[in-house]
Amino acid sequence: MSGHNKWAQIKHKKAATDASKSREWGKLSRRITVESKLAGGDTTSPSLRTYIEKARKANMPKDKIEAAVAKGVSKDAGAMEPVVYEAYGPGGAAIIAAALTDNRNRTAQEIKHLLSKNGLALAAQGSAAWAFARQADGSYEAQTTVPLSEADNEALMKVMDELDNHDDVEDVYTNAE
Repeated sequence: MSGHNKWAQIKHKKAATDASKSREWGKLSRRITVESKLAGGDTTSPSLRTYIEKARKANMPKDKIEAAVAKGVSKDAGAMEPVVYEAYGPGGAAIIAAALTDNRNRTAQEIKHLLSKNGLALAAQGSAAWAFARQADGSYEAQTTVPLSEADNEALMKVMDELDNHDDVEDVYTNAE
């Protein structure tokens, strides 16, 4: 009688939740490292404090947070830099992917491949940003919205999920309704 092993079901659910936690903690760890480098390791810095609080809310272990802060001030800290990629998705919806990378060329090629796999291409810098307003916390808010059909909405969600699952991508924004 297959399918009756309770441990097998638990194992698969645990693997899925562990994978999503790992992805989230990795992104937070990279962001804490960058902010620590900018703040010189001062944990009272507002920007670093914000990301430490986000990590705590995500149940990231204290030793992982401290290791990320220490990595930011160490000599072997990589030069992580923020980059923004813009594209137009199905139905003409603007997409902005904010990433944090140690290698711009690698990340750009991976994002191009992700988009081309879905029949899309990177847009020129600033060509999709007009539809958004940048907030004080670094996020983007849509100024104009585009209505999408059901099929376009599903295709857009697929693209956004793939972008969001990329290791270097921090946030993905769109102006679709």
